[in-house]
Amino acid sequence: MQNEQIKKRIKDLRKEIEEHNYRYYILDNPTISDREYDLMLRDLEELETQYPEYFDPNSPTQRVGAKPSKKFGAFSHNNIPMLSLTNAMNLDELEKWDERVRKGLDKDKVEYCCELKFDGSSVSIIYKDGTFFAGGTRGDGETGEDISLNLKTLKTIPLVLRSNDLARGEAIVRGEVMMPIESFEQLNQKAEKDGGKVFANPRNAAAGSLRQLDPAITASRHLEFVAYAIALGFGFKKQSEALKILEKSGFKVSPHWTIAHSIGDIKKYLEKWDNERKKLPFDIDGVVVKVNNIAEQEKLGYVARAPRWAIAFKFIAEEQETIIEGIEVQVGRKGTLTPVAHLKSVRIAGSLVSRATLHNKEEVKRKDIRIGDHVIVHKAGEVIPEIVQSIKDKRTGKEKVFLMPSNCPVCGTKVVEDERGIIVRCPNDSCYAQHLESFIHFVSRSAFDIEHVGPALIEQLIENNLVEDIADLFTLEKGDLENLERMGEKSAQNVIDSLQEKKVVSLSRFIYSLGITHVGEQTANDLAEYFQSLDKLKKADYEELAGIFGIGEIVAKSIYNFFHNKENIHLIEKLLKVGVKIKSPDIGKRVLLGKSFVITGSLKNFSREVAEEKIRELGGKAGSSVGTTTDFLVAGEKPGTKLDKANKLGIKVIGEEELMAILGN
Repeated sequence: MQNEQIKKRIKDLRKEIEEHNYRYYILDNPTISDREYDLMLRDLEELETQYPEYFDPNSPTQRVGAKPSKKFGAFSHNNIPMLSLTNAMNLDELEKWDERVRKGLDKDKVEYCCELKFDGSSVSIIYKDGTFFAGGTRGDGETGEDISLNLKTLKTIPLVLRSNDLARGEAIVRGEVMMPIESFEQLNQKAEKDGGKVFANPRNAAAGSLRQLDPAITASRHLEFVAYAIALGFGFKKQSEALKILEKSGFKVSPHWTIAHSIGDIKKYLEKWDNERKKLPFDIDGVVVKVNNIAEQEKLGYVARAPRWAIAFKFIAEEQETIIEGIEVQVGRKGTLTPVAHLKSVRIAGSLVSRATLHNKEEVKRKDIRIGDHVIVHKAGEVIPEIVQSIKDKRTGKEKVFLMPSNCPVCGTKVVEDERGIIVRCPNDSCYAQHLESFIHFVSRSAFDIEHVGPALIEQLIENNLVEDIADLFTLEKGDLENLERMGEKSAQNVIDSLQEKKVVSLSRFIYSLGITHVGEQTANDLAEYFQSLDKLKKADYEELAGIFGIGEIVAKSIYNFFHNKENIHLIEKLLKVGVKIKSPDIGKRVLLGKSFVITGSLKNFSREVAEEKIRELGGKAGSSVGTTTDFLVAGEKPGTKLDKANKLGIKVIGEEELMAILGN
């Protein structure tokens, strides 16, 4: 009987604490003091410690109690992709979208649901029988990162749903994690005081806080979740009903959503929130307009990676006036000199801006920008600071005309210009700035994808004469790293392990990692597919390179010159000598040449990325969207809308076992 009483007491405490969480964080109407709440939570913690047999992963005590992760696992979106939205940058684009919607539905009037577009990080949460099961980031729309432990720390995410509307079977709720402006400012103030990382804006702060390996750090960041969609659930026929169900289930939703019956109604809503958005306690960058009726949404369907039934209207970027205090010239990986304006700090769209790129000397001349000028600055796409124009009326005569240096600001070498006289570059391949950027490019995600090796570490390696070129990275030993700043024994071992793990690389990644001028990821893939081996690529003449579809004369010349440079060839030989192995497809096994595959659903035996890379190795193409050129759709578990489209187009559908047979198991 005593155990039953203890069990009941624990259950009652959990329920009562979650009720107070709901009243405090969702309703903003607490009914007890903070002290009473803290004492109640402490009682529960003590009981759970004393009686571990009653542990519950969804107890309110577990919101901050999970152990740090070593890394995030994959999170599948269950074949209901998290799609992006088409943007309307002006009213004309919005009106054309409305016309397309009405034409598609063959109606004169359509009911729309208008919601504020929160400026945060999108996540998806799975509930099973009304209980929190897992949650993850958007990722590529099909697969994100599993951040379940971090999401559970957010008190605006119910661990147990408050109503039965979504409590049957599996439900998927999607929304935006954001950081209120007040919390953002407090976080940055503390970071400045402690010498920590200062975030550029609340959106970056929210995204960075969500991806902390230690959930306790996420819990300390005062994040909020606002639900905007039910991707999988029951009992609603309209988006507006879904919002009401979400609210009833214990979620925060946009407090200012409304129904619009015409484009005129939508415009009034846009005007209201464009004028009043600065009064909100959080950042918004626009409004999302959705066809309200779910059946009509399904009728309209999707195009590419976006629904036809929804659009995001982006507000014009906020502009502010400030002063150019100086112009610094930076040197990139290929030696390109880029002028960057240092601005008197000004807050734009929720973040402090103190720098803005000026792109090239022609841009500076065209806009007539001078040191000391008063200028108008905005954020292009609400993200990248950009100088719109100088305010010539405010000039005093003390402003200085900017001139690009005649010598590289890093190594002092005389600079050269391109044929148009626009691009200025340092021709010294040994320039420190270019040297540093070549390392950063080599370890980047699309190249060798080496974890734990970032710009700060690379700078230390170069400055301490531990590496002269990229090949030297693979000769490093743990003892070389342990005495570096912020590099203990464990961190040093992580670096060495990462380097050893990535010694085997595909031909396309290897080509891209070399940093050949004009050769991006797609061109690297095309070259790997065409030549199949590094030796054949090295021996290719200019005419053969120029004849490859998509290469062209300029790129062909760049590739040819690269592989006829003795220093480059020596570097490649050195990479191979230190143990780098290039995976070149066997020409005799290019059985999939000319065949195109799209994979949908989750695979049991390997990840989608592994399958796609193997398809490419065998000469095939791996795409992300189904079209008339698709030869095979591979349907894993819980295939989504791609399967329906493939069936309509008459595309052959195969399963995982058939794919394994094609790939040679």
